[in-house]
Amino acid sequence: MKHLPIKISLFINYFVFAILLNSVGTVILQVQNSYGVTESSAAVLEAFKDLSIALTSFLIASFIVRVGFKRTMLISLGFIGIVCLAMPQLPTFWMTKLLFAATGVGFALMKVSCYATLGLVTKDSKEHVSIMNFLESFFMVGVLSGYFIFSAFVDDSDPASTSWLTVYYVLAVLCFLAFALLMFAKLDESAAKSTTQKPLAQEFLDMIMLCIKPLVLIFVISAFLYVLIEQSIMSWLPTFNNRILHLSTSLSIQMASILAAATALGRFTAGLVLQKFDWFRVLTIGLLSAAVLVIIALPMAASVGSEQITSWGAAPVAAFLFPLIGFCIAPVYPAINSVILSALPTHQHGSMAGLIVVFSALGGTTGSIITGILFEKVGGESAFYFSLLPIAAILFTLYLFKRKAVELGHG
Repeated sequence: MKHLPIKISLFINYFVFAILLNSVGTVILQVQNSYGVTESSAAVLEAFKDLSIALTSFLIASFIVRVGFKRTMLISLGFIGIVCLAMPQLPTFWMTKLLFAATGVGFALMKVSCYATLGLVTKDSKEHVSIMNFLESFFMVGVLSGYFIFSAFVDDSDPASTSWLTVYYVLAVLCFLAFALLMFAKLDESAAKSTTQKPLAQEFLDMIMLCIKPLVLIFVISAFLYVLIEQSIMSWLPTFNNRILHLSTSLSIQMASILAAATALGRFTAGLVLQKFDWFRVLTIGLLSAAVLVIIALPMAASVGSEQITSWGAAPVAAFLFPLIGFCIAPVYPAINSVILSALPTHQHGSMAGLIVVFSALGGTTGSIITGILFEKVGGESAFYFSLLPIAAILFTLYLFKRKAVELGHG
């Protein structure tokens, strides 16, 4: 199959960064246990991750095509592999902050390159939206795997132990294996280069000017709101499981994997469904279903007893039900990303991917910090009700996005 080696490499690269990037929820719980930091202090880890993603994407996306997508991905993997090796050697909260800042930089480089590369290895918009969903579903498989990988290194008998940091040696090995695989994958990047070579300053300005296009403006608001919802839940679900549902630390991390599994399944399913059905209808049904789950599951969580739970079989229904929100909202992000990229010429995909990453990162940081503050001020039972507000808002922006896309012939 044409482009198969590079497609496989994109999936593997995304898998590696999924484990690192979305370990933030697990690490938020662990730094509270190991370093004694408060909920609001732990919440800044999301900011270190997301703001570095946003800043890096903003600065490099417009001219990343000059460096080359493949070369950029190799730099990203090599850089983060080295940082992972350093993490266990410096068991402090400030090193944890630096780790997520480095992860953010590496992921920004990786995501912009992956998104831009998709336009080079797909033949039409239907294949693009399908591959986008499969890629994002594989990302969630990485997130799912990460929960079990991290939980294997957690010592339930000594919550303050830093033995969990050993996991970063394993992650460093994965980075270097992904690096080796990408080295041998071939990628023709000539189609991504604009026919007229512009100065770097002009290319950067062109990326900024994309934002004033109505379709792009509505899109970035939608992407911001989606990631705000997703990351606020994903980053705080292990803490919710531990503090509200009274699951043991390792079980709290393991059961948070249900959210990742549900999201992966939702995106895989969407990769098939969106080939036949209108994306707006599918996303609307999913978001309304997510709102219903929030309303049903959170009251169940509030009624759970205080005895610690150490096995899957003894876990309350809410621990299984609430994470299913991932299945409902899963198709939103890859679908709208595909629509906006398909609406632009190939040579603008790098710049647009940069804007996607920037506003996604800002949404993730906002959601996690607000949820962390709510956890501390009003309690975990009430904190996740906050997600109903952005769910309602994104339903409205998606309606505007669909209408504008149809006007331009890309709906």
